[in-house]
Amino acid sequence: MSRFRAFIVLLLSLLVAGPGYAQQAPASPQPAQSKARKPKARRLTRKERKELARRATLDEITRQRVNLSPKDRELSESYFVDGVRFLLLEDYNKALERLLKAYAINPTNAAINYKIAETNLLSGNLQDATNFARTAVKLDGQNPYYYLLLAQIYTSQKQYDEAAQLYNTLVQTVPNSGYYLFNLADLYMAQGKFEEALAAFEQAEKKFGALDEISFKKQQIYLRQNKLDLALQEGESLMSTNPDEVRYVLAQAQLYATNRRYPEAIRVAEQALRQDPDNPRARMILADVYRLQNNQPESEKQIKLAFASPGLDIDDKVRILIDYVKQLPNPALNETARELAAITTRVHPREAKAFSIAGDIETVTGNRTAARANYLKAIRLDNSRYQIWQQVVLIDAELSQTDSLLTHSEQALELFPNQAPLWFYNGVGYQLQKQPAKAVKSLEYGRKLATDNPELLAQFDTQLGDVYHELKDYPKSDAAYEAALVFDANNAQALNNYSYFLSLRGEKLDKAKDMAAKLVKAHPDNPTYLDTYAWVLYRLKDYGGARLQLEKALRNTSDATVVEHYGDALFQLGEVDKALAEWQRARKLGGASSLINRKIKDKKLYE
Repeated sequence: MSRFRAFIVLLLSLLVAGPGYAQQAPASPQPAQSKARKPKARRLTRKERKELARRATLDEITRQRVNLSPKDRELSESYFVDGVRFLLLEDYNKALERLLKAYAINPTNAAINYKIAETNLLSGNLQDATNFARTAVKLDGQNPYYYLLLAQIYTSQKQYDEAAQLYNTLVQTVPNSGYYLFNLADLYMAQGKFEEALAAFEQAEKKFGALDEISFKKQQIYLRQNKLDLALQEGESLMSTNPDEVRYVLAQAQLYATNRRYPEAIRVAEQALRQDPDNPRARMILADVYRLQNNQPESEKQIKLAFASPGLDIDDKVRILIDYVKQLPNPALNETARELAAITTRVHPREAKAFSIAGDIETVTGNRTAARANYLKAIRLDNSRYQIWQQVVLIDAELSQTDSLLTHSEQALELFPNQAPLWFYNGVGYQLQKQPAKAVKSLEYGRKLATDNPELLAQFDTQLGDVYHELKDYPKSDAAYEAALVFDANNAQALNNYSYFLSLRGEKLDKAKDMAAKLVKAHPDNPTYLDTYAWVLYRLKDYGGARLQLEKALRNTSDATVVEHYGDALFQLGEVDKALAEWQRARKLGGASSLINRKIKDKKLYE
């Protein structure tokens, strides 16, 4: 006999079997009884009518099953097995086709109805899923899986009351099904029916005794009901019944801390540390509590001890350090953040993310050299993160370390050849190294990659203006500056360099004056911009105006070029002795033009 046929025979025997005791047929009435008055007919109760209907249904099922021929049973079994196979393969159309053929032969088989319901649920046909699942439960009221499927279908349709009623029926009807009280309680919790959920948990406690899961769930309910004291009682109960479980102690400490019960939080967290002296979570709870109590020294002590533990996951440490980064720079936090980052890199020396976040902290606190060192260590561990490479080359550029800038940008471009910013930094590196032809090549290539980023495109154009000027390709230089100013008419670098280079060439001086004046108006105290404006005025022979702008610039700088220009303006105004003094001062400062010695020797202006 096949497994399927054995199942059908077993199911049939369960359906045919009567009550667990022998029900005797009534004996023939005695003569005296035959004379007795017949009892008066009464109306059946609703419960009795339902019971009669149930028995009638079972009788009909029994008759249908008895009349099922062996051939039909075999065919139904074949369709059923095929249907289940397609269901496992998630081919729901074929599964439903086979299962419905099995159903057509044997519609009163609970298993077939159950599988049809499951298939319909998975394919999204909730109406048919509901009907077949109900039939499965009606046909076999002792199979808990049939109840669970129907409850799932009800829940999918937000029919929570029906699902809850079904769980209640399951628990009351099917032996050894008390565990489904947890499903019932969770369903009540999802609906916000907290009292009903608590009642279900109490039933579960009567069946299974005190369970950790029940205490946790009851805690959640009490917290959602704002019954903090009851929630804390459950936590204390968990601690007392599980004295060796530090996780319950930590959960209770966190609950106290979250609800600003700081003394209790400290007491329970210290209890956790007595059980597990190296527990980083207990240290973190204490650190938070002490911080909220404005006890900064103790808070820092606890968080450093937590970070020193390998038990605190690297990702948790990084998340905490990211929170620090958001608050930096801050004199009160800078040193602590650096120390925590240093501890993290020491405890996790093979984690690129540890060095990366350490680099971020050094960057925002202004220590670029240390930041770059950390970023480079992160790259050695994992060179796949473009953002870290970008930070490295940016710092190289800011520190004017040309060799490093070229080396690192070339290495990064091998990994990320389509990143326009890397080509920009590479071009800047060649420009700083006085190789303008190579700079143009990199900048022009990168510019093609930046067409969808107008802001970056303007930066390329501004830099190309500078480099083409160095190559004495003035038309291309001017065109590049003009393109940059189309995007941003207030681009300070473009306005300054364009106007200054025009003044050196003695070309378009009125345009240069307008640009320089605009720049100085926006930045009235910037000595570089004031010097540019002064030199444009000088080239326009407005020596008095040039002198005025240079005197403003010299309030904020002692740059040799500015001082030399001031001397030139004074000379043009006839103040030769003052001009000579300024030239001498410029030479002493270092960085003046190559003509400075001749000016001083001959007491004459050379341009």
